[in-house]
Amino acid sequence: MAVVPVKVSGRVLRPHKAVVAPDFRSRTVLTDDPWTFVALSLKRRKKDEALFYWEQGYQFHRAAEGLPLQSVPLVLYYSFMNAAKALLAAKGIPFVAHHGVKEWNTSTGTRLSLRSVGVQIKNTGVLPSLSSYYGETEPRKRHTLQELFFNLPFVHRTYCLTYKSQRDMFIPLRECRYVTDVGAKKAYLAAELSGDHVSKHTMNRLPAALQADPGSGPSAIRSKASVPFGRPNTPTDADLQSLGGLHRQLRSDLVYINGAETLWYAKAVTSGPRQIQRQAATITLAAMHRLSEICRYNPIELASHLSGQKNWLLSEFIRSSPRQFCDEIAAELTGHQVMLPNVRSAT
Repeated sequence: MAVVPVKVSGRVLRPHKAVVAPDFRSRTVLTDDPWTFVALSLKRRKKDEALFYWEQGYQFHRAAEGLPLQSVPLVLYYSFMNAAKALLAAKGIPFVAHHGVKEWNTSTGTRLSLRSVGVQIKNTGVLPSLSSYYGETEPRKRHTLQELFFNLPFVHRTYCLTYKSQRDMFIPLRECRYVTDVGAKKAYLAAELSGDHVSKHTMNRLPAALQADPGSGPSAIRSKASVPFGRPNTPTDADLQSLGGLHRQLRSDLVYINGAETLWYAKAVTSGPRQIQRQAATITLAAMHRLSEICRYNPIELASHLSGQKNWLLSEFIRSSPRQFCDEIAAELTGHQVMLPNVRSAT
């Protein structure tokens, strides 16, 4: 079986940050200011309503800079919500202009924890419309903050260090790329387990969409599904459209952390809080909404959380989520992947 990588303009085609609307032909955008890049893209495409929401989100983002942890969730939430509105407006998706999420607690006691503080997602509003855009299949509408944080890859390591008995849910991958079986004319995702994670035990924990690829080595994995693909070196629009459908299916179990290098992970089968079948952007918006409500209506409770045993997890979420959330929404809005440029020394 001859297997070759899919290439576009000579570049190996890898998973895309965008779930619904990836532009596989576009090159990666290198910038430390994704807000301006997206704004210029929306202006060029004459998406005036989306541009209004995006720029308002940016103003809230700027206002959040320098605010203390006790205050910043309130401002960040409105930044996130307006960025989500920009995406919905740009895609022509109607939405009811309210939050679409409300407070839900599992305990009525005075001492609340991440396990007892949560959200309930409504049937209409910005957050459920964002969920519909992604085509999320999660049936449950109620999630605790502990569940929400557990399901976010960019704070998952911090979560496992906070809850020391928790096993990692996200398996780090390397060499993620789309390949073609030339004889069968089928394309699929191929990747390698990273470093210390190469084991039969890890293979047994792979999500349903992925499986071991023993013919390619002990660390090799691949997607179970494949799609017709005729020209791996010069793919047609039909080839890439077909691959886009596979990509969208895989992104339920394939997640990333942004940075100067995109880090990809498989969502593994594990015990612990429930896995949530939602995209990271939706989970982040829900979690920040709940923190913003605590910040606004019960700031003493937020201060208590930030001085308690879970303070590092909370602070990491508040610190890391703006960059990750903006990156995910920017990819959907433009079809481009935005990355921080690597800075080389003069020597």
